[in-house]
Amino acid sequence: MWENDLRPILIERYPGSRGSYIVRQHIKHRLQALKAGWEIEEDTFQRYTPYGYKTFSNIIGTLEPSAKRHLVLACHYDSKFFGQQWQGRVFVGATDSAVPCAMMLELARALDNKLQLIKASSTSRPDLSLQLIFFDGEEAFVRWSPSDSLYGSQHLAQKMVSTPHPPGSTTTNQLQGIDLFVLLDLIGARNPVFPNYFPNTLRWFQRLQAIGVPVLHLIPSPFPAVWHTMMDTEENLDKATIDNLNKILQVFVLEYLNL
Repeated sequence: MWENDLRPILIERYPGSRGSYIVRQHIKHRLQALKAGWEIEEDTFQRYTPYGYKTFSNIIGTLEPSAKRHLVLACHYDSKFFGQQWQGRVFVGATDSAVPCAMMLELARALDNKLQLIKASSTSRPDLSLQLIFFDGEEAFVRWSPSDSLYGSQHLAQKMVSTPHPPGSTTTNQLQGIDLFVLLDLIGARNPVFPNYFPNTLRWFQRLQAIGVPVLHLIPSPFPAVWHTMMDTEENLDKATIDNLNKILQVFVLEYLNL
């Protein structure tokens, strides 16, 4: 994971930047190289920001898009935009959220043979499959607010709720086809504690909860000490913690999908 998935992401990658394009291509190429047969969608759109209109691109990788329901793993791949305030220093967002992106890519690679069974075991539409979502534009450009944050997730939620699922359905949509939504964020520091966020339902997850979509929010509390600082780098990651969380996540996915 470290060499093949994480380090290529540890670059400046705020929306619309050259780094954002590079990381987007990296994510797509890593999934396309696998045997399980990921179908890749790039959800590109424009939104008004404090710096004018910007282009954003979510990446959605899906095994068996026609499956009745999907286990969804999600993270954001953009890094926070700091402008010129750091005198030329670059924010790479190792925990926020390069590591979660790399963990999802590593999961797809490590479980490639097992995930092929989803397609091989079904001659028609499987009941449950896996989807990976890499959101763009999670970070605020200036100050966190309903109009300056979560650009990618808000857009994709609106798109999914208006898209019939399974294909041809007149009563259900893609959002209702989510069996469980697991969000990974701010992962990579030593000794993380993951509290239960369900009492709060947190921001845009309120919409998912409202229609009965179970949400598992894997974000530590307190946030890592390096959060939104130039110290959020590879050097301050804890490899043992990341390795353990990789194993836990992979076993969880295998058990959830009954593989």
